[in-house]
Amino acid sequence: MIRNVVGSVLALAGATAAVWSPFRAWYDGRHGSDYAIGDLFTGITGDEPGVIGSILLPFAFAALVTLLGVVLRSRLLVAVAGVVVLGFTVLWMVRVGQAEGGLVVSGDGRGLGDGVANAFGGGVLILLGALVMSGRARSHRLAPAAPPPTHPTLDGPPPAEPGYGAGAPYDAETRSLPYAAPGRFDVPVDPPRRQPPDRDGRPPD
Repeated sequence: MIRNVVGSVLALAGATAAVWSPFRAWYDGRHGSDYAIGDLFTGITGDEPGVIGSILLPFAFAALVTLLGVVLRSRLLVAVAGVVVLGFTVLWMVRVGQAEGGLVVSGDGRGLGDGVANAFGGGVLILLGALVMSGRARSHRLAPAAPPPTHPTLDGPPPAEPGYGAGAPYDAETRSLPYAAPGRFDVPVDPPRRQPPDRDGRPPD
């Protein structure tokens, strides 16, 4: 839980820095919103596009993906957003370096500005947030128990139910007594045999 909170704060802070970066100076005082998205693939020009068609668009998309990943606690979505921010920042640096013949860092407002630093740092913070987040808690489901065997196995016969079979108390007590107590068990008794009459025909006593 704590990891998700810390990772979410880092990711949201990085997304905020990335969205704010196009409104800062990127190179020679030129803001990032003055660079068209198409210039990143064809080459840097002096044309100034609208805000929607500028480099702000991929950063805004990355911020939306970051927010969605934080809500869903998805480390993958947050990591994808960080890769998008860093990817477009590095691509811009490559194109500007080709157009200017190299990148310059100067303290008089020329060269790379703080907008690039905000974009690069925002992408790093988003990736760091994805690494810190623990993601969703996975529930481990136990496999259903197998039914008891109905036939003898190598481990012996299955245990008998209480009151029946070899494990019943009645059976144990019966086996422990060599003779049944009088009146406790019904013992079959043979009927008396009839004796034949004597020689005079009188019935026996």
